[in-house]
Amino acid sequence: MADAEHLPFVKHSLLEVHAEVWRKDAEPAVDAGSDKSFEARLEAAASMPGWTVAIGYENGRPVGYCHGFCLAADTDWWSNMILPLPKYVTWETGQRTAVLSEIAVRKPWRGTGVASQLHEIWLSLRQEERVTLLVDPAVGDGALQAACETWGYRRVADHRELHATTAHTAMIRPVRHP
Repeated sequence: MADAEHLPFVKHSLLEVHAEVWRKDAEPAVDAGSDKSFEARLEAAASMPGWTVAIGYENGRPVGYCHGFCLAADTDWWSNMILPLPKYVTWETGQRTAVLSEIAVRKPWRGTGVASQLHEIWLSLRQEERVTLLVDPAVGDGALQAACETWGYRRVADHRELHATTAHTAMIRPVRHP
């Protein structure tokens, strides 16, 4: 586990995994440092309160990661829901809800439980009562959303950024299962 203070020491591992996971199979290998868009999003996430990352390694090479942060009391996270949610769902204290920003696992380690392990490690050190994420329901023909459901997440709403054409599913689960 690492926090924002340690990002400079782990950033290369995250960039390396991200470049491999998101490159198109038909394209040549992407230089891990070339995805400036991801790097900017990563740094923005790491500037949020409570940002942490869990990284898995095998033989010194990163195989996957899971990172996220805590929603601030004045967050606009819930404002882009297609249908408004009740106040008891959207009320934030600055310590109530963690956001799982991203989880990525290299292809050879998919289906081996690495994603689940990284997810549980990341959650094990969270102090919030619940965790939320956004998932594209089309990814893997719904397989990604189904995986989130096996981890205990439940759909609460559909989310669409301003001017976006794709809606994502907003999901929530307790940080710790009772």
